[in-house]
Amino acid sequence: MDPDKPIGLVLLNMGGPDSLEAVRPFLRNLFSDRELIQLPLGSLLQKPFAGMISFFRSRKVVENYREIGGKSPLLHWTLRQGEGIAERLGGSFRPYVVMRYWRPGAEEALRQMRADGVEQAVVLSLYPHYTGATTGSSLKDFRRAVEQVYPQLRYSVVDDWYAWPGYLDALANRIREGLEGFHELMRDQVQILFSAHALPQKFIDRGDPYLEHVLETAKGVMTRIGERPWHIGFQSRSGPVKWMEPDTVQVLDNLAAEGHRSVLMVPISFVSDHIETLFEIDVEYAEHARKVGLDLFHRAPSLNDHGDFLDGMAALVASHLEQSR
Repeated sequence: MDPDKPIGLVLLNMGGPDSLEAVRPFLRNLFSDRELIQLPLGSLLQKPFAGMISFFRSRKVVENYREIGGKSPLLHWTLRQGEGIAERLGGSFRPYVVMRYWRPGAEEALRQMRADGVEQAVVLSLYPHYTGATTGSSLKDFRRAVEQVYPQLRYSVVDDWYAWPGYLDALANRIREGLEGFHELMRDQVQILFSAHALPQKFIDRGDPYLEHVLETAKGVMTRIGERPWHIGFQSRSGPVKWMEPDTVQVLDNLAAEGHRSVLMVPISFVSDHIETLFEIDVEYAEHARKVGLDLFHRAPSLNDHGDFLDGMAALVASHLEQSR
């Protein structure tokens, strides 16, 4: 890469509605993606089905977003992350955000990069663990947009970093911070529950490495935390398909049945706060935990724009560029 020219740092993420009015079209975009969700009756009917499903689901989802302030904070945090990583890499790097299911999309970002004179870029997936449903879909969408909008762009891709030391260090630090929320006399009894986004089991059966990546992350983090009990569950399951197991709710139920009373939830596949941390964990799972007797339920802080996380991501990009030479 030419250090005398601006270098693009492209962050890929899922996106989220930026208003309550955006919830339905966001869901429609999400359900239209056959890399993520293959609705029945084939690709021709995917979009009509997506429109119908988003119409009915949006009524509930709107209320969930209303609970967390009326919009997703995902763009805010992704912009902060991009700015922080680029700043640590040096003045020639310029951050750009590409959201898969909402704005700004790949075409918008690429037009801006071309206008800014960016001829080369590093594309960083903000999904630590690779799966064709998230990173794979986002990269396919980005590459398609490059061909249409800016075929002259030269770029390389960081598509997973589930075992990157800087990521594991930052996640371990968030767990330590979360444990501080429990009285020191009972911290040894706290059960650590890693919660990752679920995938349909068929993704794993066809060879998707997501589950292996999640397990490696959890093991790597716990080597930093030390000997203590930990568990993994998978959240955000919906629809009549076979999902990865165990369900996070089932893990909570099992812990309560075993007589435990304190749990620290650790979002492991999310690098910033959004609906699945702020509502699904902080509201729904917290309420469920209390009902089943888990009286002390806390969530470890999300990575967001913590300095150690941004340091780790900058080092990851720098290492990638060094290996690409």
